[in-house]
Amino acid sequence: MSRSEESCRNHSHRGRHRRTFLADVGLGFTGLALGAMLHRDGIGRSALGSDEGWSPPDGRCHFAPKARSVIWLFMNGGVSHLETFDPKPELDKYAGKTIAESPYASVQDPERLKLARVVVVNDANGQQRNVLYPTQVGFRRYGESGIAVSDWLPHLAKRVDSLAIVRSMYTTDDNHGAQTQFHSGRHMLDGEFPTLGAWVDYGLGSLNDDLPQFISIGNREYWNRKDGHYLGPAHDAVPLRIDPANPLDFGRPEVELDPRSQRIGFRLVDRLDRARGVEYPDDPALAARIQSYELAFRMQRSVPEVLDFATEDERTRSMYGLDDPHTRDFGQQLLAARRFVEKGVRFIQIQHGAGGAGVWDAHGGLKGNHESNCRQVDKPIAGLLEDLEQRGLLDETLVVFGTEFGRTPGTQGSDGRDHHIYGFSVWMAGGGVRGGVVHGATDEIGFHAVEDRHYVTDIHATILKQLGLDSRRLEIPGRKRLEIDHGTPIDAILA
Repeated sequence: MSRSEESCRNHSHRGRHRRTFLADVGLGFTGLALGAMLHRDGIGRSALGSDEGWSPPDGRCHFAPKARSVIWLFMNGGVSHLETFDPKPELDKYAGKTIAESPYASVQDPERLKLARVVVVNDANGQQRNVLYPTQVGFRRYGESGIAVSDWLPHLAKRVDSLAIVRSMYTTDDNHGAQTQFHSGRHMLDGEFPTLGAWVDYGLGSLNDDLPQFISIGNREYWNRKDGHYLGPAHDAVPLRIDPANPLDFGRPEVELDPRSQRIGFRLVDRLDRARGVEYPDDPALAARIQSYELAFRMQRSVPEVLDFATEDERTRSMYGLDDPHTRDFGQQLLAARRFVEKGVRFIQIQHGAGGAGVWDAHGGLKGNHESNCRQVDKPIAGLLEDLEQRGLLDETLVVFGTEFGRTPGTQGSDGRDHHIYGFSVWMAGGGVRGGVVHGATDEIGFHAVEDRHYVTDIHATILKQLGLDSRRLEIPGRKRLEIDHGTPIDAILA
């Protein structure tokens, strides 16, 4: 049995009635075990339906998994596919011409642009034009696969034989709410829906009762700050800072307490919470609060240990770029991700460059913007892949590189690109994914995904499949999901 299969079997949900369970807890279970019991017995899911209509998952994978953990790398702002993973010589050939003047005028036919935001600039006569903007960086072919990768990503390029690059993504939100859409599969105007990490947490639960199973590292904007939504707040990611002295908000006492005093206070609050739980057994916020309080108590010791890099040798620290100020911050986040994976954390979500629209949002100065951002993430990501592989963890860890959308072939202003929803690139590695492959394609100027098009939930479906989960068997009574919400696994990139 593989470690991935064993990780599913080690997790079990008991389908007991919530009211009975909480009453039993109030009569005798110790506080220190309550959080883990809540999670295993599904109490954090009390928002999912009535007592009579709800039954938890069986606690096992729906089929044999290929992976047990996910490291989700999200580049906020919209990475240009044209300067990273999808080279377009034709774009350079017709640069300076309007799209209408090029052989590719049909990309803007009204039927193909139902949700378009036309990118325009003014020429000397004040006439609006769509002007093709040349690629701002060179590309070279790497590895046995010979896949072309941007010169701005030299370290990652050397790992290209580990990557499955999907060049044919599309989405429908042309503003930065697409960050939420990439995580949840739903347009912001549809309402609030659970993110992929919340579904994974809901479906698989804990491998380590001393650590959260769903972690978020890096800033998240207000529109993309929660995960559980109708699954309940127990399935929100736990936000962490890479600071062993203070990794979690309210994760340590305001004043120093000896362990005995802290335990006494903890048990008192726990008794009050449990008494309240018997009175209000259907309150998901209460269940989540009890669970979070229990977990926070255990995490006061376990999380700082994971974030203490003193035991890492200099070669490993250099591999992640901890010796370079340009790569140190992101490198520390990825090194922490590897250490959390070693401890059994299921889903680690890392945000690069949040703040406003996101640092990759290059409406102007694209060359300087992307060159700098690529420098920040290139070596740490390559180091993560190498480190996972040499430790025997890459086969069971799925690494995903995503962004909310691509950027336009046409220029915005004099030296930028606008948001582009019709075609962009992401990649996946490890966790049973084939390496050294390119799947799908955009047209000659990178405007439309034209071959093997994939909406963002196809990425979700692929990840869930590798974790051994069937999204349809995770459905919640009264919360019917659309077919597009489930997505379709991209089997062509799976080993």
